[in-house]
Amino acid sequence: MKKIRKAVLPVAGFGTRVLPATKSLPKEMLPVFDRPAVHWVVEEALEAGIEHFVFVTGRNKNAIEDYFDRAYELEESLRRAGKTVQLKMLEDMLPEAGSKSFVRQQSPLGLGHAVWCARDIIGYEPFAVLLPDVLIQSSPSCLTQMMAAYHEVGGNVIAVDPVRGDQVSDYGVIAHGPQMGKSMAVTGMIEKPARDQAPSNLRITGRYILQPEIFHYLETQPRGAGGEIQLTDAMLRLMGSQAFYAVEFEGQEFDCGTKLGYAQAFVGYALKDLEWGQAVRTMMEQLLTRP
Repeated sequence: MKKIRKAVLPVAGFGTRVLPATKSLPKEMLPVFDRPAVHWVVEEALEAGIEHFVFVTGRNKNAIEDYFDRAYELEESLRRAGKTVQLKMLEDMLPEAGSKSFVRQQSPLGLGHAVWCARDIIGYEPFAVLLPDVLIQSSPSCLTQMMAAYHEVGGNVIAVDPVRGDQVSDYGVIAHGPQMGKSMAVTGMIEKPARDQAPSNLRITGRYILQPEIFHYLETQPRGAGGEIQLTDAMLRLMGSQAFYAVEFEGQEFDCGTKLGYAQAFVGYALKDLEWGQAVRTMMEQLLTRP
């Protein structure tokens, strides 16, 4: 069983559901309390042991690459001002040299196409996929929980969490076998089924561990819903020859791709902050009681 060393982060989307904030700022760079959303996702992956990140970008996404680089002018300004705490924070978050790659998805052809764009950097080894507009607040991290399951069962692993029955038609959901420890065998996937046709209430969340054979299926995958190359369609084909497992993770999921989900994430992470959490809670209580 090969170690999961690399992760793909698709960051080429326009973020149309949170306009106008994303007109000139990548949605992945929207601040979630004191750092951009993409920073939280990278921290989750680092906790799980990921060594190399492949960002699949598009036009106007240079801010993401700059964020994970040195800021010489800012660092020098902090140094001259004696702001050692802020300077150390910036230095501590710097990635190891060569641990991040950036490739362009030149056409908006969907998640499956974005993952396929990373094929040459991933090579022939299993890898993780993390959607940066989906934040999962948990300890241990969601990907760490998935890694534990992967080391037990191997194959392909996807993260799932339950939703209300009246919400299943908004998501891709799985059919599954009996629970085996923290995981369960996936026997099918259905995209946005009618409530009375849903095989379960477990939706597919934005975390995956995939075997490299997925690239062959993505390369030959016809366009699906919305005229895009769908990752779910390729996974269904791969399921014919490889095992898939689902992990019902423990944690709170936030969809930062919507305005309400983004607001929930901002508040959720602010309340959990060790330094500012109580002050944020007090401030919110005051705001809610204000006439």
